[in-house]
Amino acid sequence: MHKRIIASAFAALILAGTAAAFAGCQKGNEQQAQSGSFKLADKVADGAILQAFSWDFNTIKKSMADIAAAGFTAVQTSPINACLEGEDGGMELYGDGKWYYHYQPTDFKIGNYQLGSREEFTEMCQEADKYGVKVLVDVIANHTTPQLDKVADDLVKAGGGSFETLFHKNNDKDINNWDDRLECTTAKMGGLPDINTERPSFQDYFLEFINDCISCGADGFRYDTAKHIGLPDDPKEDDGFENNFWERAVTEIDNADNMFIYGEVLQGGNDRLDVYIDTIGRTTASTYGGKIRGAVSGNFIDTSSVSDYWIGKSDPSKIVTWVESHDNYINDSSWQSLDNDHVILGWAIITARKDGTPLFFSRPYMSSWENIWGMNRIGAQGDDMYKDKRVSAVNFFRTAMKGEEENLVNPNFDSTVLMIERGKKGVVLVNTSGEAEVNFDTNLADGTYTDRVDGKTEYTVKGGKLSCESKLPENSVVVLYNDGYTEYAPCANTGVAEGTSFVVGGESTELTLTLENAETGTYTYNGESKSYKDGDKLTVKKPAEGEVAVVELSAENEKGLPTYERIEITFREEYKIDKGAKVYFEKPESWGDEVYAYIYDVDENENKVWPGKEMTKEDDGKYSYTIERNWNSPLIIFNDGDYTDSVQYPEGKGLKVEADKTYSVKED
Repeated sequence: MHKRIIASAFAALILAGTAAAFAGCQKGNEQQAQSGSFKLADKVADGAILQAFSWDFNTIKKSMADIAAAGFTAVQTSPINACLEGEDGGMELYGDGKWYYHYQPTDFKIGNYQLGSREEFTEMCQEADKYGVKVLVDVIANHTTPQLDKVADDLVKAGGGSFETLFHKNNDKDINNWDDRLECTTAKMGGLPDINTERPSFQDYFLEFINDCISCGADGFRYDTAKHIGLPDDPKEDDGFENNFWERAVTEIDNADNMFIYGEVLQGGNDRLDVYIDTIGRTTASTYGGKIRGAVSGNFIDTSSVSDYWIGKSDPSKIVTWVESHDNYINDSSWQSLDNDHVILGWAIITARKDGTPLFFSRPYMSSWENIWGMNRIGAQGDDMYKDKRVSAVNFFRTAMKGEEENLVNPNFDSTVLMIERGKKGVVLVNTSGEAEVNFDTNLADGTYTDRVDGKTEYTVKGGKLSCESKLPENSVVVLYNDGYTEYAPCANTGVAEGTSFVVGGESTELTLTLENAETGTYTYNGESKSYKDGDKLTVKKPAEGEVAVVELSAENEKGLPTYERIEITFREEYKIDKGAKVYFEKPESWGDEVYAYIYDVDENENKVWPGKEMTKEDDGKYSYTIERNWNSPLIIFNDGDYTDSVQYPEGKGLKVEADKTYSVKED
């Protein structure tokens, strides 16, 4: 069923002609990784995490060199469990498809239509091992999809044999009082049925899934909506079970001592963050993310606003920090106050610090204030911002500074400049305003330091004073350290020109291909691989109905390190429907007498929330609806409006709206 339920918070790279060359490059990179030339942290907690939001396994695999070269110790996948196949398997992040379907489990087994198969996940983990990158898996334990007919029989059996036993007794209502811990841990959140995570048979079944992830190569887990799974001393339903899910989840798994496990505990209300940290080992620190976003966008990075992690007396080494996550990016408007520079300035602050393990959210490819979803494709890589030189420089700085104490200072009492000192070994300067003179008191050891971001500007420390002949650039990050620094060849970078349209009409479109730090790149399109140079044009033609055009780009830097990018172009028929037009529907005899028309478009405009607007009965079995506004390329679904036993036509994606047309179930 369509019903448009929205839950909160929730082939080859190169064809035969170039496969041999790529294989040789991979062998070289294996040797490079094994020799330790990428100085990634040995433990996830000491490095940085890339959240590969909605990237599929093959994309992550092919991007592993980029991830390692950017200094990320770990990559975090989206949920890899079996999930609801919504919108007829549509693969847009939002529109003809939804990112959040992989947060609607149908079973706890590896593989789904959005990210890939168990075999592909295993191959991705093997590739990560070559580069010393750890793999974290985002997992959901406390709910299923609300479309219960899609929940696997094996999961229902593990939950006691029925939906009544699989879910909590409190599952008949949504959470209204977030301060009520029993309600928070047993009632529905956002309409998602709440699993009885205290049931031992379910725990056994779920931990089999976790151990299978580990056997395939997972190095840790992020537990989604952890706040909605009871703690040992939380109130619980009278079912004879214990609140021991977390004890089992962190101890009764393979290689438990080496797993990096943290829970998503969004702060606010009775969140019990300190107890979750003690019980799980680590949690998110969402309030701190908000403080950082406000500081960089408000041009006020005073130590009073960026020092406190807002976690009370909890151990700050046991938190995961971020500038933004997919939760705030999608569910609130705070992301709109941040451009790419703001994100990177905030990233420099949280990553240069001693405590917290920073997580970098990969925004959708070429997203912007005007277009939150960018290319709007599930599976493809996110924006290239994670490869920015400022990001990688701070990531490697963090690894090199392990064990060094921190000191946060606003030099000369300037609240737009923050200096993060790590012992006497290194300094990161963050400037959110205009140019600034550099004459700062510092603990950094005497010597000459080259900015590891631009690779050329020299800073001098003498007698406790940091100085530079040049001014501190506007909106800049400067990274200074010598001990532990390794020079890497600039990474190749492929892509398409800024302003590219990824949703087009007509029969073809022209792409301008881009290339940096490589003489030539390779594009693969329609089964052929050809070389290209920066600025070359490629004409992409409309594919078969229901398909998208895919262009894969690759290149190597001077050391043979590969880079990869996947561009997907959606060709969509464009048409207009004017206000006042009418459509008709012949109701099947089995339907009720009330018939509704639900109209929507790819921008998520709708004529009314589901089930839509009631149609007017014209004669026996025939109904009409008059369009009440002008539409661009709308789709329509007819239904009988009954939530408990509803019928609709069509079952998935809507039909093209055509003025004066009479629709009938019999026509298809």
